[in-house]
Amino acid sequence: MRARGVLAAVVLMCTGTDPLLAQQPPFDAALQAEIDRRSAAIADKVTAWRHDIHQHPELGYQERRTAALVAAHLKALGLEVQENVGGIPGVVGILKGGKPGPTVALRADMDALPVTELVDVPFKSTVRTVYNGVETGVMHACGHDMHTAMLMGTAEVLAGLKAKLPGTVKFLFQPAEEVPPRGGAQPMIDAGVMRGVDGVFGLHVGPGKLGALSYRQGAITAAADGFRIVVHGKQTHGAAPARGVDPIVVSAEIVTALQTIVSRSVDLGTGPAVVTVGAIHGGLRENIIPDSVWMIGTIRTFEPDTRRLIGQRMKTLATNIAAAHGATADVQVDLGYSSTINHGAMVTRFSPVLSRVAGAAGAMESKSASMAGEDFSRFAELAPGFFFNLAVTPPGVDLQTVASNHSPLFQGDDRALPVGVRAMSSLAVEFLTSGGVPRVP
Repeated sequence: MRARGVLAAVVLMCTGTDPLLAQQPPFDAALQAEIDRRSAAIADKVTAWRHDIHQHPELGYQERRTAALVAAHLKALGLEVQENVGGIPGVVGILKGGKPGPTVALRADMDALPVTELVDVPFKSTVRTVYNGVETGVMHACGHDMHTAMLMGTAEVLAGLKAKLPGTVKFLFQPAEEVPPRGGAQPMIDAGVMRGVDGVFGLHVGPGKLGALSYRQGAITAAADGFRIVVHGKQTHGAAPARGVDPIVVSAEIVTALQTIVSRSVDLGTGPAVVTVGAIHGGLRENIIPDSVWMIGTIRTFEPDTRRLIGQRMKTLATNIAAAHGATADVQVDLGYSSTINHGAMVTRFSPVLSRVAGAAGAMESKSASMAGEDFSRFAELAPGFFFNLAVTPPGVDLQTVASNHSPLFQGDDRALPVGVRAMSSLAVEFLTSGGVPRVP
């Protein structure tokens, strides 16, 4: 094996050609042109789907309307369709090509967030809900409406190329990506959607130059864990704090102390980490010190040792700070999504496809991973995966101040949709026609 590795290195140095690329069939320009033509022909349809889904957002595990829309479209294309996959509103479409070959999976997530939309667009969401006891809006603030619409378009493009496809495409429409620690990927995996899959692709939209694509080998997203801390004090009159134990004061001290975990306990030379308190609640009125306060948040890491350390330090700090004030603290850390790891051979072989698709907007390898979490990681643990990003910021918006995903001001430009359709369609075709993941020499 060592001799083969040396030989491969010699080939690379002498010819300037990556052996992973050299063993693949030549690029089929005619087939790419057909993908581009078909993608352009359905651009208005994809946009209409995106607007419809955006205007009718659904939270995780509640995506019944979206799932029905997806399933109806896949059935109309003649695909084999599975609904309620994993006991949740998951949808799988199976397209069997006209020739034998490998199986590739393409994934899109469908859920929205408890965010009140502030973007003034004709298809603005006005949906309301109660989340964690608080009335709020519901919005596709992370761009999953775009993901779903683009994969619906990809299914239509590839269905039109069915006779030319050597293999099978599985379209995975997944609920509840925003609901760790279990999320929507795991129930679908438990139902068997990854059986026989030789490779899996996914994309995520975000801020950046419109239509640009980015990717990287190795880790591309962080591990995402959740925590919940409940501080128990003693309720009393707000004018007589000495007669009780104030959990609000204790919680404020805990929130401040949590910020020291990353800055003082984590060796950041081994990789970045984040601890964020996302919500805190206690009390009902101004003159009552409440009995308890709860807070919830997220932990983002890349290194397993750091992941364990943060959870341990969090419990130590919270319980001891509470005890020092005569209170108690219950600390629960839920391990959620692992870091999404892009398979090296997948990136080497298929990143040139992104360069072709991106055109003038460009495709580039990112220097650093995102601190965001993704349960695409669970699919990529079972088959070689390639997860990449599509920039959707409207032209003229300052990229230094543009609203990020999960903001009520997040917006995606419809003109990015055809790029995503072409990217996913082209990757699937290239994967199948090249025989799947190239073997490392």
